[in-house]
Amino acid sequence: MANPKWVVKAVKARADYTLLITFESGETKVYDAKPLLKKPLYAELNNLSFFLSAKADGSSVSWNDDIDIAPEHLYEAGILIP
Repeated sequence: MANPKWVVKAVKARADYTLLITFESGETKVYDAKPLLKKPLYAELNNLSFFLSAKADGSSVSWNDDIDIAPEHLYEAGILIP
């Protein structure tokens, strides 16, 4: 069975607190993570060097065992790059 289209294949965190994400579907989208920075769960992401350590973990984007973002949300909220 094929992976869902929203599975994250690659991610590049950028200094403007956006994520450049390539999905299983082949689409590339930009996700603005700035709104997350106000939430206590994501407070650690305010440290830019930590934010820039984002990685594709096989299904989504994560920073460590405690901080990740649901891939469906990344796909739906991301802005498609043509």
